[in-house]
Amino acid sequence: MLRTRIKICCMASTEEAALAISLGADAIGLVGRMPSGPGPIPDALIREIALSVPPMVDTFLLTSETSADEIIRHHGRTRTKTIQLVDKLKVGTYAALKQALPSVNIVQVIHVLDPCSVGQAIEVSEAADAILLDSGNPFLAIKELGGTGRTHDWSLSRQIREQVRCPVILAGGLNASNVDLAIRQVRPFAVDVCSGVRSGDRLDPVKLQAFIDRVRREDTLLS
Repeated sequence: MLRTRIKICCMASTEEAALAISLGADAIGLVGRMPSGPGPIPDALIREIALSVPPMVDTFLLTSETSADEIIRHHGRTRTKTIQLVDKLKVGTYAALKQALPSVNIVQVIHVLDPCSVGQAIEVSEAADAILLDSGNPFLAIKELGGTGRTHDWSLSRQIREQVRCPVILAGGLNASNVDLAIRQVRPFAVDVCSGVRSGDRLDPVKLQAFIDRVRREDTLLS
């Protein structure tokens, strides 16, 4: 049976993480310092939440660092199972990250802006463990690196998913009213949500349950 994995991002506390996991999250996202967007929390809290999570649930550190050395240091302060690079790696290599952190998965975010994003994703997919397709814009004066609440062109995401060999995680403006269509169109390995399951600054259990139920229903229909 098809089973789309579910990542719930922007966790603000151990209580929110426990709620997400109790309702069926496969992974949680923990947001470090960002130039803009929702959800950043101190590194010490990221570490505390990550240590509270059961072994079978993945923990993602969202880092805006663009140097391999700084990314490695950021992970050392937080100790998550996965690192999500929300910006382009500018100094150092993926190989250096893997050598320093052999047991940590590296997920590279691609902000799907136009057809050029397809080629970028294909190139990155040769080195990253997975890619995450989001709707930010790293070319603005104040970078948008996630948490925009906007969708992007899912036909481009479908092209990317069909042409890369690593898992694809779909993010960007997902909620209970559109995640089924997104899964049907893109067929990603996983979906990722932040604002779509929150009311104000709080994780909303009703919205979260509706989102997870819609994903599971769509999986059943596609199986």
